[in-house]
Amino acid sequence: MTRLRALAGVMAISFSAVFVRLAAVSPVTATFYRALYAVPALAAIRFVVAAAPRRERRAQRLAFGSGILLSLDLVLWHESIALIGAGIATVIANVQVVFVAFAAWWLFGERPSNRTFAIIAAVLLGIALTSGLARPDAYGEQPVLGVLLGLVAGASYAGFLLTFRSAAQPSGAVAGPLLDSTLGVVAGALAAAPFDPHFAFTPTWPAHGWLIALALVVQVAGWLLITMALPRLPAVETSILLLVQPVLTVFWGRLLFDERLSLLQWAGTCLVLAGVASMSRRR
Repeated sequence: MTRLRALAGVMAISFSAVFVRLAAVSPVTATFYRALYAVPALAAIRFVVAAAPRRERRAQRLAFGSGILLSLDLVLWHESIALIGAGIATVIANVQVVFVAFAAWWLFGERPSNRTFAIIAAVLLGIALTSGLARPDAYGEQPVLGVLLGLVAGASYAGFLLTFRSAAQPSGAVAGPLLDSTLGVVAGALAAAPFDPHFAFTPTWPAHGWLIALALVVQVAGWLLITMALPRLPAVETSILLLVQPVLTVFWGRLLFDERLSLLQWAGTCLVLAGVASMSRRR
């Protein structure tokens, strides 16, 4: 059942980029409402369905801060989706494992091995290839800019994961930290709103129908299932399951939006996924 829950959660979050594309709203608007619409459901789970002991203030602040980092990641990632499509944008976001490795080196003195450095070099080469190298057959409106934004989003996502892990560790609770983090996303999106000229508070349809689906399917159901299941699985299975997300998203992008990647971009996508899989397995 644990593996089934994890797989169901990963499949749910694989639709994240799909819902963002279908909503067709500005990056900050998508970030703000995916969190805002998720708050009532997470609050109901936190206080009614799975009531848990009150958590320490420090853990609450860490979870909230992780949400602010996640809001930066989402804003940049949503913009990269518009520039390079759902598939490549999701693949690039998963290079967070590289940034986590460097953070562990900087914060905890865990120097990467020579093999890890070789894998990182391969991942960077793959990232360069996913940009299409400015060739005319590259998919995306601005593939180079989209890949660069995706890289910064991946760094922000790594910061979110490290901070959120620290926030969730003391109590082992699930819904509470996720609710605090989602509130942080709301606050971060509001802070970014003045920099988004297309941000809008007024709901429009069917765009907000897709944003509600994004909130409930991805932010609530997907992440709750993942947060509950993955800590109970071996590290190798965890890394493989998490890599199902970008693979599925590439498939959804091809199936639903006819995202036709160039040969170089396909090669880069495979190289990035292989490198991320190898690094995740080693960690």
